[in-house]
Amino acid sequence: MTQPLDVSAFDAAALAQGYEQVLDRVWAPLTVVETHTHPFAAKAIVTQGEMWLTVGDETRHLLPGDGFELAREVPHSERYGLEGATYRVARRAGS
Repeated sequence: MTQPLDVSAFDAAALAQGYEQVLDRVWAPLTVVETHTHPFAAKAIVTQGEMWLTVGDETRHLLPGDGFELAREVPHSERYGLEGATYRVARRAGS
């Protein structure tokens, strides 16, 4: 089992960029989250496990240290690997 990434720099940068909330999301192995949207913008970094994020026709395979950003109300889907995944996410009510 790998050690979680140090996310203190991510947290500080996200808060400085106007994100209001920073938290961990933990997903069980093989979870699939069908296409959905959020009423907030999100900026995240994978800290453990792996996930696939699909936005439009593009699917990204994300591993620890990889990041992603989503504007609010952007349709996307998520799929998590054999070990599940954890990511640190910052949320902002605006765009």
